[in-house]
Amino acid sequence: MNSEEFKSIWLPLSGRFYRVAFYILESQEDAEDAVQDLFSRLWKMRDSLGSVKNPVAFGITVIRNICLDKIRSKQANRTIKPASEVFESVPDPEADLNASLIGKQNLEKIRSCMARLPDKQREVLESRVFKGLSFQEIANRTGMSEVNVRVKLSNARKNLKRMIEHEDD
Repeated sequence: MNSEEFKSIWLPLSGRFYRVAFYILESQEDAEDAVQDLFSRLWKMRDSLGSVKNPVAFGITVIRNICLDKIRSKQANRTIKPASEVFESVPDPEADLNASLIGKQNLEKIRSCMARLPDKQREVLESRVFKGLSFQEIANRTGMSEVNVRVKLSNARKNLKRMIEHEDD
């Protein structure tokens, strides 16, 4: 199959493939990656694509498998820590209390500085850092554009850094 045949048969189906990927992955970025991966795989096997009778069904099957592989790999990355690692990460109650006090003081300093941030900056920073929301999710919740969310987050980080540095002086 040459490039013109490939383009005429497979590229018009990209919207369908994207919708299937988005439905499965529930993420625009992941769905776009999956569709790109699909077309990469299809291009590599273009010589044998001539025997495919139903390109839609074939493509949807392949994109579904790609999406399931992505989900499985994300779940595999969330491995359970061995008990030895968990116990190593638990601080020893007899350990240096000064380090613990310094950590609490730093945390209190950060919290007090965050409380002084403008409302929107604080909201965006908390959503991104503590809740782990994407820029799109924050934009949907706050009614701002994604670009505006990024700007607010950047400004919040700069302001927080400046406040913390001035408190140290």
